[in-house]
Amino acid sequence: MATQTEPPIILRIGIISDTHGLLRPGVLAALKGYERIIHAGDIGKPEVLQRLNELAPVTAVRGNNDKGAWAEELPIAARVAVGQVSIYLIHDLAELPIDPVAAGIRVVISGHSHKPSIQDRDGVLYLNPGSAGPRRFKLPIAIAELVIRDTAVEARIVELAV
Repeated sequence: MATQTEPPIILRIGIISDTHGLLRPGVLAALKGYERIIHAGDIGKPEVLQRLNELAPVTAVRGNNDKGAWAEELPIAARVAVGQVSIYLIHDLAELPIDPVAAGIRVVISGHSHKPSIQDRDGVLYLNPGSAGPRRFKLPIAIAELVIRDTAVEARIVELAV
């Protein structure tokens, strides 16, 4: 008698940061089709979040350049459960107030530096999608993709042509 195993639940999340009020058409196109979008701060203006919410539900945190009443409504940091995976979201990694390993966090997402980065430290995936807004120095315009399969996570940086 054969037993059926459940197929893994696969969730695709678009990760964006440091738009600074600029939401490029290429960024919107790249974020289509994701189940969820996470914005790691320095949003720039509320219209950015409104446009992203037209694509998928958005979780966002306030960056150091997000000012005004609309920004005050955003948290400085957020803990989000996606499937079986716990994600911690903060704009500036240097201000991380917790020990992710002790807190049971599997993924830490940040922005601020404008430098795309994926690192695994002590079983925690640290992901910075880079900047999707105005170009800074010679850094790429980029977003990231986070794929969650049950409890497994993998990420990739998606550089965009401008």
